[in-house]
Amino acid sequence: MRDLRALPKAHLHLHFTGSMRHATLLELAERDGIRLPEQLVAEWPPQLSAADEKGWFRFQRLYDVARSVLRTEADVRRLVREAAEDDVADGGRWLEIQVDPSGYAARFGGITAVTELVLDAVADASRATGLGMAVVIAANRTRHPMDARTLARLAAQYAGLGPGKGVVGFGLSNDERRGTTADFAPAFRIAERAGLLLAPHGGELRGPDHVRTCLDALHAQRLGHGVRSTEDPAVLARVAAAGVALEVCPTSNVALGVYSSLSEVPLPLLLEAGVTVALGADDPLLFGSRLHGQYAAMRAAHDLGDDRLAELARMSVRASAAPESTKAEICAAIDAWLAD
Repeated sequence: MRDLRALPKAHLHLHFTGSMRHATLLELAERDGIRLPEQLVAEWPPQLSAADEKGWFRFQRLYDVARSVLRTEADVRRLVREAAEDDVADGGRWLEIQVDPSGYAARFGGITAVTELVLDAVADASRATGLGMAVVIAANRTRHPMDARTLARLAAQYAGLGPGKGVVGFGLSNDERRGTTADFAPAFRIAERAGLLLAPHGGELRGPDHVRTCLDALHAQRLGHGVRSTEDPAVLARVAAAGVALEVCPTSNVALGVYSSLSEVPLPLLLEAGVTVALGADDPLLFGSRLHGQYAAMRAAHDLGDDRLAELARMSVRASAAPESTKAEICAAIDAWLAD
């Protein structure tokens, strides 16, 4: 079997705080005297579940604690640089990192200042590592839909790639069982007019009906997760026919209790239906597994051959917002990996 770390790939589902190295979390917490829950220290990676609202609350509490250790601009730059280094080590050639600026606004001077800091950090990390990088700005579905409109307008200001740009998509994250998805449609219309890729979370904690809502109300072009579309053949066929890519994160699906084991993650069903799949790590800080781990887990759980793994990597590239020249270059490198 070929080395999966050498397989060139794109990473389309990685949350900002959740990309932090565990060692960095411990170091920054110690520096500022922040007491971390044992689940983030001796019991790491934590035992999680999102089967009910209490389970999601515990997950979100850990995420918020982790976010609190980012105190300075240097901390932000370090997080982004280390996320890039880790992806490169796992064979990453392109990374779209997802951030909700409102989660950091109070500490870093507002959502515009946060966005500009992240974009500058991404540009620096890309130059330092050679990894192609871009940003997806995501609204929080537990906040008011008007906040999402504000973020969509902000994302539109920095839409595209190039100097002073770097935002390629707009998303909607947090517990998909909260709020009313259709209420966020105006924000997604703003993002759509700006030419941003539309990538809300859906079809993980809720079933195929919510996938349908994301397609109808938000005009989703990619879906964060989307695995439960397999529960309705009509929805699954629609996803495949529309070319909507699913950002499948196997380790987090199991950790949050969506599936009881990696072998239950329905990757074969998705591929057999002709769905575009991009494997992603979601939140390595909380789930303990990075990009390479997702490919290795699916290879082992579903006995995937190198041909199928290479096609998964190509799918991740084709579903990305990378320039066409970059996509062609990465796909050629995938062919070379397979030919070796």
